Amino acid sequence: MASPNIYTDLNFKTQPVSSGTISDSSSACPKKTTIHKSNPGFPTLLFTSLMFFLLLAVLSSVALNILFQMYSDLLEEKNIMKQLNHTKLDCLKDHSSEEDEVWSCCPKDWKPFSSHCYFISTNSASWNKSEEKCSSMGAHLMVIHSREEQDFITKILRRDAAYFIGLSDPGHRQWQWVDQTPYNKSTTFWHPGEPSSDREQCVILTHPYSKWGWNDIPCSDKQKSVCQMKKIYL
Repeated sequence: MASPNIYTDLNFKTQPVSSGTISDSSSACPKKTTIHKSNPGFPTLLFTSLMFFLLLAVLSSVALNILFQMYSDLLEEKNIMKQLNHTKLDCLKDHSSEEDEVWSCCPKDWKPFSSHCYFISTNSASWNKSEEKCSSMGAHLMVIHSREEQDFITKILRRDAAYFIGLSDPGHRQWQWVDQTPYNKSTTFWHPGEPSSDREQCVILTHPYSKWGWNDIPCSDKQKSVCQMKKIYL
């Protein structure tokens, strides 16, 4: 009768052999290795902070530029709206402009010439009141820059009337234009013998003789007037 097979759980380990001896099991334990995690140092933090403040400065600059542009656009729009404070505009294509969409405009009932518009007031008033009237329309009393400009306006004025222009004398015969344009003696159109009196400190455009010219009269006299404003470009 054959004897039964007997099985036993066996666990075989291979031990390193050195110089013919079996190494101690305690010396075979692996040594622990300490892993150090790197932390950002001071230079890295400084660089990050500098980059943050630089980005903040750039964003602030961009925001300020946008606000400034918005403010400039608002002022420009306000100025245009002030100019457009008229019931109707008469516009012509400005062929001298390089832009295709530019039109030169004058308020209805104003006369265009060169870069300006002109309004002939038929109501009589003093020089100061006449200037106030022009100013209320965004204009000023006419400033005559050339013979061509005077010839243009006199063709549509009544010869039996006189019209204040924007020339006056604050004292000592120091003539001044209302828009601060320098007074040029070589471009003046005084009648013979004019100006005639230190007490007459405002100027009218009149036709008492054979041609139009300037006379000085008291500023309190009541006369018609001519207003002038720059053309509106759209």
